[in-house]
Amino acid sequence: PIHRGSNSGYMRMEVWLNGLGLYSRPFIESFEETPMLVAVLTYMGYGILTIFGYLRDFLRDWKIERCHVAREREEQRDFVPLYQDFENFYTRNLYMRIRDSWNRPICSVPGAKVDLVERVSPDYNWTFDYTGKVVEGVINMGSYNYLGFAENTGYCADASAEVTMKYGVGVASTRQEMGNLDRHEEMEELVAKFLGVESAMAFGMGFATNSMNIPALTGKGCLILSDELNHASLVLGARLSGSTIRVFKHNNMQSLEKMLRDAIVHGQPRTHRPWKKILILVEGIYSMEGSIVRLPEVIALKKRYRAYLYLDEAHSIGALGPGGRGVVDYFGLDPRDVDVMMGTFTKSFGAAGGYIGGRKELLEYLRSHSHSAVYAASMSPPVVEQIIASMKCIMGEDGTTLGRDRVQQLAENTLYFRRRLTEMGFIIYGNNDSPVVPMMLYMPAKIGAFGREMLKRNIGVVVVGFPATPIIESRARFCISAAHTKDMLDTVTIPPCLACTPSLLPLLPLELKPPFDVTLSVFTLSLGLGGIPYFMIYRY
Repeated sequence: PIHRGSNSGYMRMEVWLNGLGLYSRPFIESFEETPMLVAVLTYMGYGILTIFGYLRDFLRDWKIERCHVAREREEQRDFVPLYQDFENFYTRNLYMRIRDSWNRPICSVPGAKVDLVERVSPDYNWTFDYTGKVVEGVINMGSYNYLGFAENTGYCADASAEVTMKYGVGVASTRQEMGNLDRHEEMEELVAKFLGVESAMAFGMGFATNSMNIPALTGKGCLILSDELNHASLVLGARLSGSTIRVFKHNNMQSLEKMLRDAIVHGQPRTHRPWKKILILVEGIYSMEGSIVRLPEVIALKKRYRAYLYLDEAHSIGALGPGGRGVVDYFGLDPRDVDVMMGTFTKSFGAAGGYIGGRKELLEYLRSHSHSAVYAASMSPPVVEQIIASMKCIMGEDGTTLGRDRVQQLAENTLYFRRRLTEMGFIIYGNNDSPVVPMMLYMPAKIGAFGREMLKRNIGVVVVGFPATPIIESRARFCISAAHTKDMLDTVTIPPCLACTPSLLPLLPLELKPPFDVTLSVFTLSLGLGGIPYFMIYRY
């Protein structure tokens, strides 16, 4: 059942699915609707930014203000525009105001803490100058270092260093020519064993694992059913395949079943011939929503309508399940029920690249038909060794319980951090067990303000806004790691009034100082963002 209830004036939706006979454990996800006042103010914020943007464009056209962005030359005015007008408008007038919140260069291992290269901008984020100073000990809440294997000391780092001395760094060939090392073979056998499948295949780039392999699996006359929040690599792979694509609502099994039923009944457009193949594309953990795929129901539908299932476990492999084997392990399902198991080594394993696992016949086909396998250079030997060492550690084949302890620590850290944010009144999205924790900011001025204020407190976070999210659902995304200590998580989750608006706390009436039982909206001005007003909304 889906329960909707009010919570301090807000609508909160909780999905608890364990009574369908498909789930062996409670499956709870929370997605709070955007409050009407917040939505209106968010649209107003973007409207004000757009108005000021057109005003500044007017000043640039009259040479009153200098334009730093690339534009067509005067002699090319009658040509087809090389730069899209609105994309350029958004970049120079909205994104540029908060550009300092992204692409911050680090100069250390991306572990629980990182060191940042300090930079300043003399022209409002058009260019950056480096001061030569280093901001040390910034708590890293942005990297996908779920199990803490992004490190330069320890078992994995030592193994990678030893292999580098033996094999070097580059292979200078493809796997089908002179670039197939014994370490590659060992890695793929280990991946297949870890996933519980017949065979596996590794690729040098996670994005290309999706974008180059989906076209090898489907083509004209095939149908792809894709979740509306799937990653860009899945979307690109589906488009490159030439298949017909239909998008179902996020994690909505009624929407998926309706499309499956219509596909079976009506067949292909115009001819009404049966589809050659129906492929369902889903992710294990959705990296912007923090939600977990309802895999038991997807598998049930896939079996009922005889479709194929492609599961992207980029964020879930290593991060979910008692053995760290991903969303299949999390639900206690049979890996053989998933036709194509895809994942990446860039997150939980602290390495690079991706993999595909499944039946032996499938993998043999991909070895000769996948562009990413035939034309791409082989994976670097130290990267391969990092994967082998970290995976053996998770499986306990290194003779220690370090991997199992890290999986358990990640689960504990995730529950603790989500509970802390909820207790503080923040609106967070996703599943209770997801280490990806989106915290809603909503308004455009809060995107840059939140990132800057957190950095002032030596906390590095990722802030996300339109067009990566819906226009009224800007957010900060925290990625929890097993390397985070309780003290680090407590430092991040200090009381919000002190964290974001400390100067306003003494000005509040005594009856409104924490703790109190009303919704507090602190109205302030972000002068660094052109004086655009925004609300910091908390519930106590």
